[in-house]
Amino acid sequence: MIDFKRKSWVSGADSSEFPIQNLPFGIYNTASKSKRVGVAIGSQILDLAALVKVGVLNIPMNVLENSSLNDFIALGKSVTNKVRLDLADLLDVNNKEFAARADLAQFFDNMSEATMHMPVQVGDYTDFYSSRDHATNVGKMFRDPANALLPNWLHLPVGYHGRASSIVISGASYHRPKGQTKPVETEPPVYGPSKRMDFELEVAFVIGKETQLGQSISTKQAEDHIFGLVLFNDLSARDIQQWEYVPLGPFLAKNFCSVISPWIVTIEALDAFRVEGEKQDPKVLPYLEFEGKKNYDIKLEVSLTPENGEETIVSKSNFKYMYWNMCQQLAHHTVNGCNMRVGDMLASGTISGPEKHEFGSMLELAWKGTEPIPMKDGTTRVFMNDNDTCILRGFGEKDGVKIGFGECVSTLLPAI
Repeated sequence: MIDFKRKSWVSGADSSEFPIQNLPFGIYNTASKSKRVGVAIGSQILDLAALVKVGVLNIPMNVLENSSLNDFIALGKSVTNKVRLDLADLLDVNNKEFAARADLAQFFDNMSEATMHMPVQVGDYTDFYSSRDHATNVGKMFRDPANALLPNWLHLPVGYHGRASSIVISGASYHRPKGQTKPVETEPPVYGPSKRMDFELEVAFVIGKETQLGQSISTKQAEDHIFGLVLFNDLSARDIQQWEYVPLGPFLAKNFCSVISPWIVTIEALDAFRVEGEKQDPKVLPYLEFEGKKNYDIKLEVSLTPENGEETIVSKSNFKYMYWNMCQQLAHHTVNGCNMRVGDMLASGTISGPEKHEFGSMLELAWKGTEPIPMKDGTTRVFMNDNDTCILRGFGEKDGVKIGFGECVSTLLPAI
């Protein structure tokens, strides 16, 4: 159980989204340090390699002075969970001895002076379509309002294999993608920049334990294979997508860029935020059955900021709205024997709630361009404009303690 009364001696940690109860992992460097594994605490980054060098931690150095977390994660939860627990003891307000060390500064770097990098090397990436409200909204707009969900949707977690190479770290700028669109139904398609650029509010989980080809992961085993979670912005060119997605699904509309938050929050740090999910009807097949609370009460929001403008929050949703949970997604993904590798990333799909302000994409918020969204500068949006900056935020909150992910920031540049 997570002790939410526990405090840290690190200044500002208790009131931040990176308190002692969180301690997420990431990859960073500074002007004087190469890429390495770090842990977030307040506005500081704890350098694990520095702790190993003085004998405070006992972990192989080669997995820490590294450009990704893959080798560290591959050590297994018996090691990675122990590291978090040991660090919590070091950072606890009652650990007067460590807090008073004369050489304390060598273990910490200011976040403001650090550069964050992709936390894992993503071998494969899968995107699901697991929010019932989102799938229903899309079905109403593009298919039959009376039968919005496709026949398979309530029987299995729908997903597709995406492009791992274009997943980038928060802070990225990307150019408006180009491709084929069909603006007039009765005329031939045209080529050019997308005119309907959208964000997608998602949460992704990172695989922490590999399997072999032919091996399946049950819903009961799934959490042992999930290392942690990140915020995920699955940027989408809606007009390109509408023309290309039949019969095989998204391609150029989504493979140009996806953005993640910099810190991987372990699934164990989120344990206190477990909640019941929506009752699944019809009854799922036995391999998708599960026990316990597998959804998570994580508050999510999206904002847009025009160039030189003021930030406007356009969506507030929650990860608890997932119809298909992570354990079911992983069980379905591997039921045919598909193998998983450490660092693989599986995203939730757009997370929308039942209320309009909880919709997780511009497509829904502006309802296919028919209901413009007002911005604080007096302009409106139906899709994203060039030089708009999109920020995803998320955190669980209990007893005054926030467990957060850090911001997931991206800026849309003009087409080239």
